Amino acid sequence: MSVKASGGSSLARPQLYQTVALSTISQAEQQDRFPDTGELGQLTAYFQSGNKRLAIAQTLADNSDLIVSRAANRIFTGGSPMAFLEKPPADEESEMAMAGVGFKKEMELGTVTYIESKAPGFLSNLGSIFSGSGGGGGGSVKIPAGFRPINVSRYGPSNMQKSLRDLSWMLRYVSYAIVAGDPNILVVNVRGLREVIENACSSAATLVALQEMRNSATGYFKQDAESREIVAEYFEIALNEFQASTPSDKLRQRPSADQQGLQLPQSYFNAAEYRQKFVMKPGLSASEKQAVVKAAYRQIFERDITRAYSQSISYLESQVKNGDISMKEFARRLGKSPLYRKQFFEPFINSRALELAFRHFLGRGPSSREEVQQYFSIVSKGGLSALIDALVDSQEYSDYFGEETVPYLRGLGQEAQECRNWGMQQDLFRYSAPFRKVPQFITTYAKYDQPLPNQHVYGSGNDPLEIQFGAIFPRETRSPSSSPSPFNKDTKRILIHQGAATNNQVCNPKARGIAPGSLGPKVFKAENLSKATIDACYRQVFGRAVYEGQRDTVAETKLSNGDITIREFIKTLAKSEPFRKTYWMPFYVVKAIEYIHRRLLGRPTYGRKEINKYFDICAKQGVYALVDAIVDSPEYSETFGDDTVPYERYLTPAGVQGRSFRPGTVKEGSFNIRIDREETPRYQELGNVGDGRGEVDIQSRINQGVSSKRSQTKIFKLLSLSDKVAVNNAIAAAYRQVFERNLAPYTIQTQFTALESKLSNGEINVKEFIEGLGCSDLYIKQFYTPYPNTKAIELGTKHFLGRAPLNQKEIQTYNQILASQGIRAFIGAMVNSMEYLQVFGEDVVPYRRFPTLPAANFPNTERLYNKLTKQDKELVVPSFKPV
Repeated sequence: MSVKASGGSSLARPQLYQTVALSTISQAEQQDRFPDTGELGQLTAYFQSGNKRLAIAQTLADNSDLIVSRAANRIFTGGSPMAFLEKPPADEESEMAMAGVGFKKEMELGTVTYIESKAPGFLSNLGSIFSGSGGGGGGSVKIPAGFRPINVSRYGPSNMQKSLRDLSWMLRYVSYAIVAGDPNILVVNVRGLREVIENACSSAATLVALQEMRNSATGYFKQDAESREIVAEYFEIALNEFQASTPSDKLRQRPSADQQGLQLPQSYFNAAEYRQKFVMKPGLSASEKQAVVKAAYRQIFERDITRAYSQSISYLESQVKNGDISMKEFARRLGKSPLYRKQFFEPFINSRALELAFRHFLGRGPSSREEVQQYFSIVSKGGLSALIDALVDSQEYSDYFGEETVPYLRGLGQEAQECRNWGMQQDLFRYSAPFRKVPQFITTYAKYDQPLPNQHVYGSGNDPLEIQFGAIFPRETRSPSSSPSPFNKDTKRILIHQGAATNNQVCNPKARGIAPGSLGPKVFKAENLSKATIDACYRQVFGRAVYEGQRDTVAETKLSNGDITIREFIKTLAKSEPFRKTYWMPFYVVKAIEYIHRRLLGRPTYGRKEINKYFDICAKQGVYALVDAIVDSPEYSETFGDDTVPYERYLTPAGVQGRSFRPGTVKEGSFNIRIDREETPRYQELGNVGDGRGEVDIQSRINQGVSSKRSQTKIFKLLSLSDKVAVNNAIAAAYRQVFERNLAPYTIQTQFTALESKLSNGEINVKEFIEGLGCSDLYIKQFYTPYPNTKAIELGTKHFLGRAPLNQKEIQTYNQILASQGIRAFIGAMVNSMEYLQVFGEDVVPYRRFPTLPAANFPNTERLYNKLTKQDKELVVPSFKPV
């Protein structure tokens, strides 16, 4: 077998069905805009009806059995449909106990008689099942042509269970759609079922059952007209979707020699995220044309350049809006624009630029190595312009987008995806261009022509020294390696013997039956059969002590009486249901074989040859034959015989390493182990130069270049009130310094308009403006009220003095002012201090002071500025050292 490189598979995520909120927000997100008034109205109406929708779904769930049974009773005859409902055992037993011992049997035979009763409980509703058609909701049931009741005895119990299960699913889909507020789940799961059910049952009977379910369900909401309308609406959608014919598969429009994966079932398309397609038509309004232009920007530039960069190509916009050029020509000219060249061509090599151009203009990635070579030749000879012309003038572009449609991403759910470029194409769609600059398609296609050796069964890394149970992924990662290690199916795994080295069965097969003694596990034999021996059998087979209900008491009795041997007892346990549920059903075959082999034979498998033999047995004969093959093997007979409990004989090196307590592999505190480490004094660590220092590094240390921000400080000084730009810059810098962010316009308008006017008119200077910001209600709310005085002092010195507190003495001084006079006096003390006047004066906005700080205060200021204010409540200059 020759295994070639894989295109890789992106992480599969379950497809979520559409809801009102999801579809509305996704549409706005795709168009890079806020939801409009109509969409917000839909969301408001949906959320306001949320409790009502949940109550409807709960009512349908509580009465689902009766709704389904009434519908089934309408289309089945000659028996009771209730006997075939899938119900939890506990509910069924409690109801049968209430109804009597022979009730269940009579239901199965179809001879039970139901009596109308007004008493509450289960039996009170049974009579309503047979009280006539449409008795619940009052609606009429339209009998389709060709409807005939189905005889239960001829239909068979198995088909009855499946039919009632399908009706239950229908009701469940309706309840899901009601909660989601979107019929997408009904469209996906119900449309196209008519032909399927017609082959197995009767579509006419299904239509009658759905109408009966609608009437029964609406009957529970006689007092609530709105709820009744909601239920009837979604049942009507289910009926219409069921009657609709099976939709045809979506086919890729371009011709291809490789037909694999070119058909996409319509249900996949319906379940996928809806993506709006934009078409430039002459009759569109100005706002609609602008939306189409923005969609073109988002597709070709991967963002709305008018919103992101305040850029646009106005002369092209006017031409396409006026109809002078088509959308196809507009896309071509965008691709040839200097902006596109700067962002998507010049920063990348030609092969990566080619991949991005495919994404922007054809909505997909290159599909083959030949296609990459063809377009690579074009871009190498003619540059970007020739590449854009080749893509836009291609037949594929005309088939998909024509002259008026904006190109769109043809990803999952939009059309069938090819296997050979699956992983690379998903990455191309998922990540923006600057995020990944390395080409993926050409390198993967090149590896397709390089055959690899046969993969080893243990993982993509092909490491025979560790157990990977045949997994296709290496340990602790989801990304399989593309180039495996040179191990093949003939490679034999190295196993370590639990016993004397001379008794290893590889070099001394006759020593298999020799007990390991003190070097291995304890061996239990039938000579001294006791409860401990039986418990040892369970521990070896199951890997643990089993629950009392999982023990095979019959087999234990036979073993104690000598009717069966330990080997037969082991075989019985390995074929039991608890063992199969533990080591067979949850795992794929190779992993199950590895587990069972270790449990029964006491060693891991040697490699792929041994695995292949057991895999063939499992595929043809099942797990019982696998157990027989292992327990009846010559190795088992020579090692354990009939009277010895199997024990662990061999481990992998990784298994031995995982069981050994070595310094460095055991965490302190685990297994109550204390690890003493010799600590080097701190002054010795500081005195050792741990890296090689060049001239540049030494010079930067001489210049105290702890941070590059030391030379980056921009000082905002207000020199002239006539320069309005400088005034606005100083005001914005003051907001950033005091509030650590830019303030929203509505916040400035409500609180600081008067201060800004006074500063612009010259009534106050910058220092007084800073003091006014510090004494505002917004500053007190955000930086004083939530914190203790010590933290407020740190933040105050950061905002108004551009540094951290110098020492505890300064904190104590400001603490006294805070406690006695309040926050405004504390801010006034800082702003009117001699330090402030010397450093900032009256016209300079405070800034982060780097060059002027003393050496002792520099690290504290670094810590204070390099973390967010609300990141933690830790003090930069604590009053005591924590223990």
